[in-house]
Amino acid sequence: MSAHCQLTGRQPGFGHRISHSHRRGKRRFDPNVQRKRYWLPSEGRHVRLTLSAKGIRTVDAIGIEAAVARIRARGGKV
Repeated sequence: MSAHCQLTGRQPGFGHRISHSHRRGKRRFDPNVQRKRYWLPSEGRHVRLTLSAKGIRTVDAIGIEAAVARIRARGGKV
């Protein structure tokens, strides 16, 4: 599963793992991404979205119809 949110566009961040002796190694900060299934009444079907925790809260606030419209406006496939 790719670690990016379909709604907010959140992607992994990159940085360094720093040890006690301050030696640095590469690491990756993944967003909290979940796969959620929503009922889309306008199309009469379920849609499965890959959303970050913030994306899930956004869907709760604006509704699934508006969220799917935003994803499609960004060029995403639903």
